[in-house]
Amino acid sequence: MSPFHFEILLFVVSIFAGVLGSLVGIGGGAVIVPLLTLVFHVDIRLAIGASIVSVIATSSGAAVAYVREKMTNIRVGMFLEIATTVGAVSGAIITSYVPDRLLFILFGLILAYSGFSMYKKHKEPEPLKTSTDKLANRLRLDGEYIDKSTGETVTYAVSGTKMGLFLMYIAGLVSALLGIGSGALKVPAMDLAMKIPLKASSATSNFMIGVTAAASAGVYFSRGDINPLMTGPVAIGILIGAVAGSRMLSKLNSRYLRIIFVVVISIIALEMLQRGFS
Repeated sequence: MSPFHFEILLFVVSIFAGVLGSLVGIGGGAVIVPLLTLVFHVDIRLAIGASIVSVIATSSGAAVAYVREKMTNIRVGMFLEIATTVGAVSGAIITSYVPDRLLFILFGLILAYSGFSMYKKHKEPEPLKTSTDKLANRLRLDGEYIDKSTGETVTYAVSGTKMGLFLMYIAGLVSALLGIGSGALKVPAMDLAMKIPLKASSATSNFMIGVTAAASAGVYFSRGDINPLMTGPVAIGILIGAVAGSRMLSKLNSRYLRIIFVVVISIIALEMLQRGFS
């Protein structure tokens, strides 16, 4: 395959990755890294470098739409970003010491856990109306959004801020190690630990992942793990896909959104684990 055809194919695949990543709040990196490594046989470190840059594009494209539609909880995003940024810098520093096979296995296990956690909660619960979490109440982290699939205004309270901060540090660490934007951990953390509805969790995750990725991108660039010829079509394709996906999210039923999340995550996790153990 010629370099030109490779870049065109990469661009088209990246659009698909951007749509999926934007819909479920995991960032296109969780889709594009396995595709680059398993289908295009790109070195996993170069794939992660391209993904880190594309995650910034995903966040920029999708986050604007979600903020405009008032689905993003900006207070929650800024609060949790403190922990994810610290985690991202930590992960970027130690990633050069981690063997490739371990990266594949770690990637697969993290995604498998996220998918399983979301599957167990297959039915969307009622939003939390009041919270006893003192920090959440003090910072006024509660929020609301209009669910276009039902036409109703969803109001919710937030709890579990300490556990949320801890999980966000781990999410930032994993983001830098694997280049996945850490949405695969952020969405379940907000949804399951902090009781934030899935749509708000997904929108807030998209808002956060760009900042997390930017924190570690400089380290990857300094090591030469970002290839401009590969990163360019990936970032542009994912940006286009992210904008398209963001327009679809508010109209999707939360139950179907959860099913999409679990299916996508499970397939990717199995592929990456197979590569790691083979």
